Amino acid sequence: MTVIEAKVHRSSARNARMAFILTAVIVGVLSAVVAAAYWHPIVALFVGALIGVPTGGLMWLLVRIWPVIRLLWWWTPETLLSAGLLTGWVQLANHTPTVVTLLVVALVVGVPAAIGPVRRQVKAWGWCLVVRHRLRVCFAQFIIANQSGSLPLILWARPTPVGERVWVYLRPGLSAKDLESRLDKIAVTCHASTVLIERAGESNAAYLRFDIKRREVLNAQVNSPLVDVIDRTAPVSASPLTVPTALDLPDVDTPTITLPAQGKPAKKPATTANGSKPAASSASSLPDDDTSDWI
Repeated sequence: MTVIEAKVHRSSARNARMAFILTAVIVGVLSAVVAAAYWHPIVALFVGALIGVPTGGLMWLLVRIWPVIRLLWWWTPETLLSAGLLTGWVQLANHTPTVVTLLVVALVVGVPAAIGPVRRQVKAWGWCLVVRHRLRVCFAQFIIANQSGSLPLILWARPTPVGERVWVYLRPGLSAKDLESRLDKIAVTCHASTVLIERAGESNAAYLRFDIKRREVLNAQVNSPLVDVIDRTAPVSASPLTVPTALDLPDVDTPTITLPAQGKPAKKPATTANGSKPAASSASSLPDDDTSDWI
């Protein structure tokens, strides 16, 4: 079983050399410049070298063992949990009789197994540990990593009512669009029904949140409290209810609508032969017989 791939091993070695050279030169030059203000320039160069080379070696070591640190990060919860259980067992066995030791172990194991809510919580957190490794398998098998072979950094996970939620930090070379086209494969690898991907922060596109859904909670049966409110001793009406099934228009009483009376419109004044309207005073001063000449 390959713990660190050859591509990652070569990339870390190359990056470690570059980190050593850059750190040693930069730190050595800066140290020499500062030391030249107090000692001879030649002595300052030796002081810069004595400070820059160890600092560059420390940076080389950090970059070189980074793949191992990342691997240890992936197994940190399991390592801490195993170390805690083993330490507790050793301390319990060394300071208590055998009967007390077995009784404590039975309580620690039996109580979570017997109590339903505790058992479900332990199972949910156990799935969180499993899902982190299943996502790492997805990234290593069928999701393209960057050119140096660095996989996304899987941060932490917590249980949700429908499954698990995992936070992931992407490396350069991946985006959320690349992962959305492989959601069905991720769901199969995580033993889930569906997987959703969202950005965990608006300011950083590399910080994503994986919502892994493995069960449905909206279709569960809920006991309604309204059943207990109904009076079972109340008499039931024997008369059947008549439900209309059709509608006859003649049977419908049509309301009579009365419109308000409208007055006669005012007559429009006639125009003269040349197209102009007569003056109101002249028309009103003429007798009734003379007004016919204007029509």
